[in-house]
Amino acid sequence: MRISRAIVLFAAVIATLSACSSGGEKTDNAAKPSSQAPSAAPSSSSAPTGGAGAKEPCALLPAEAVGKAVSIQGVTSAPGPVQDNAANGGKAKSCVYSAAGKQIGALAVTRFEGNKIKPAEMVAALKKAKQNAKDVAGVGEGALYYTDENKTATLAAAELVDNVPVLVNYTGPAKMTQDMMTPLVKTAVDAN
Repeated sequence: MRISRAIVLFAAVIATLSACSSGGEKTDNAAKPSSQAPSAAPSSSSAPTGGAGAKEPCALLPAEAVGKAVSIQGVTSAPGPVQDNAANGGKAKSCVYSAAGKQIGALAVTRFEGNKIKPAEMVAALKKAKQNAKDVAGVGEGALYYTDENKTATLAAAELVDNVPVLVNYTGPAKMTQDMMTPLVKTAVDAN
């Protein structure tokens, strides 16, 4: 369950950093989980258009790749919580990876429709919020790896997809190193 809490905490960090970068608007601090499953998301004009950037997180990172990174066979994936924050335009979808009935990680993709935050600003805000964050080269337009007090590790990468700011992050147990996570996030970013 630490991984699920990490997704919610990461959404809170994103809400905070996005508010800071978009002129200091105050947010409700965290995106609230939606009661709808990702497949039941409305298909209104507010939904992303085009193929790029609109893919489901589970389609961006195969369960087999996660299994290979953590040396566990039989890893499965399932859509995770959807979290939208109207204050900053953040629309997050996630994919939860499990093996033997235990969560072993989660991939979250947050699109900031209508928010002109730049990838470098997202990375700078995350770096400020996570003092032990280390830069990761070669993933997106900027990426960071850090561990937190909840005993989780996260690698987050920022990029622009069809001129929409996007943050892609993988959160797993603290024993997952930067070297283990980098190919996972790079795979998701490249597929996005």
